[in-house]
Amino acid sequence: MKIHEYQAKQLLKKFNVPIPQGGVATDPHEAYQIAEALGGMTYVVKAQIHAGGRGKGGGVKVAADLNEVRQLAEAILGMTLVTHQTGPEGRVVKKVLVEQALDIKQELYLGIVIDRAQARPVIMMSAAGGMEIEEVAARTPELIVKEAIDPAVGLMPYQTRNLAFGVGLDGALIRTASNFITNLYQMFMAYDCSLVEINPLVVTNGGQLLALDAKVNFDDNALYRHKDLIELEDPNEIDPLELEAKKHNLNYIRLDGTVGAMVNGAGLAMATMDLIKLAGAEPANFLDVGGGASADMITNGFRIILGDPRVKAILINIFGGILRCDVLAQGVLEAVKQVQVQVPIIIRLEGTRCEIGRDLLKDSGLDFTVASDMLDAAHKVAALA
Repeated sequence: MKIHEYQAKQLLKKFNVPIPQGGVATDPHEAYQIAEALGGMTYVVKAQIHAGGRGKGGGVKVAADLNEVRQLAEAILGMTLVTHQTGPEGRVVKKVLVEQALDIKQELYLGIVIDRAQARPVIMMSAAGGMEIEEVAARTPELIVKEAIDPAVGLMPYQTRNLAFGVGLDGALIRTASNFITNLYQMFMAYDCSLVEINPLVVTNGGQLLALDAKVNFDDNALYRHKDLIELEDPNEIDPLELEAKKHNLNYIRLDGTVGAMVNGAGLAMATMDLIKLAGAEPANFLDVGGGASADMITNGFRIILGDPRVKAILINIFGGILRCDVLAQGVLEAVKQVQVQVPIIIRLEGTRCEIGRDLLKDSGLDFTVASDMLDAAHKVAALA
């Protein structure tokens, strides 16, 4: 689960991670009032969407006075902000974060992720703050300092010092940075985060260390332990079809292709998408209905796939282990009755009660194409899409 920058900073503040003073606004007058309360001479107005590259897209602006804060907020609120992470359709900005501008001496990068190869959290720090960490890793990997944390021992003081020294900090900033990193790691663990990223982490001319920007993602599988975090999710930032799928406990991710896919099991779903690409087409979605899907879940999954206007053909690839093929067939038939289907459907069924499932589809009088195996199904759906 992702949250907005202003929400991430509110969580950082709870763990004594220093952040700039500011507030979030939904209209220009509110933005003006926040800036007025902050005092000072210069302000930053930042669009709040779940995507990076906001500055390059025109979603982060500096205001020289209070009136310009109002003008910039009016221009940014309601705009469709397009960045490299939003896709060409962009995201509509509904909130802006207004902060007092800082006198910045140095920009750093600080992030915490789970390294699956090492099976432990890894803290990364770089002197190349403000840049995409992927770009830094590709061009100047020597600028990234890493410390892997043994979860049984926890973050050790020498590791925070290694990170601070590694990015060129010295003097009193070593202790300041160590405290900053320690508090950030405590938040990462306390909230079951999958990512915490401070970019840039800035050193001011006054010697302060502040999180100028913040990105926080949570592990969905751990949200049952954090009911308060669920309330932070912004439905406006979620694809409507993905939001609908979530209501029905379906694992659905919208993609850019034209072949809709319904599969049971994440591994089979990934293999199916690979075969669709191998056959020369592009998948329009990842949809795993799960091993214990009911006819209702199949119906809803089918309806969600058809809700994407880019879908030109549908591939249903089911291995009947826990999910019986006759249950799948009943769900598909029910969905076809409820939704007007105007695209061809390719079906590959194997496993428990597959013959009964095939007979149900065959006797329905509806137009289904049955594939002999997975590769055959992929080629047939690619030709139709």
